Amino acid sequence: MNLLEARGVSKAYRTFSLVGATKAKPVLNDISMQIAAGETVALLGRSGCGKSTLARLLVGLERPDGGDILFGERSLTSLDKAGWRNLRKTVQMVFQDPLGAVNARSTVKDIIAEPLNYLCGLTGQAAAERVRDLLSSVGLNWAEANKFPHQLSGGQLQRVCIARALAPDPKLIILDEAVSNLDLHLQIQMLDLFEELRRTKNVSYLFVTHDLRLVEKFCVRVLVMDQGRIVEETPVSGSLAFSSAEGRALSAAVLPPMPRQLLAAGS
Repeated sequence: MNLLEARGVSKAYRTFSLVGATKAKPVLNDISMQIAAGETVALLGRSGCGKSTLARLLVGLERPDGGDILFGERSLTSLDKAGWRNLRKTVQMVFQDPLGAVNARSTVKDIIAEPLNYLCGLTGQAAAERVRDLLSSVGLNWAEANKFPHQLSGGQLQRVCIARALAPDPKLIILDEAVSNLDLHLQIQMLDLFEELRRTKNVSYLFVTHDLRLVEKFCVRVLVMDQGRIVEETPVSGSLAFSSAEGRALSAAVLPPMPRQLLAAGS
């Protein structure tokens, strides 16, 4: 059974000013895709193609103008309070901008403990121990627990966001350019952690990215987006070979391969 599925999803946006609203600009057009348990799927495309919009629709942060999003076999539009709570616990998302994704007045330990408190009912010493373990899993020390977001580097704060996403033991994690601001060593470390969770807990991932190198290392299937549409779907097996014009353009623009020693270290 699929964990999440989009069926014919469309989305458009208007901008508003003193003279009124502009004509709706389509961002997504008739998108259909699904993610199964234990599957790692890449959503590949250039900036502005609609990847992040689709990710927000999948987790219910926005509603589609047309089509439907299904969680298991239920439409998001039919979920009651308990259903939305289950969705939030089962599906977590890590955003590209970590500073915009956290409360600047909360400490690191409070940021990570929030889903433990509200989704898992974990408080007190049990929550503190879980926070300590989560910090360690993303390569951070307990010394960072009482710091505020502005006291961390961008890479550290992104790892805090990853730890928060892991807190409720989700079954699906949507990674929206979530490792793009980490250096190569940290990227490999995070991908190895994600792979361990996939192997041991059957966690699924939707890896929203424009980096073909990470797709080849991490994913088993890739969807290529262009101008709000999915123009290609292909399995990942060794070096990717695309049939669509957009896929070939992305492949031609790919960054140099990861150093062999890093790939070996992450194997």
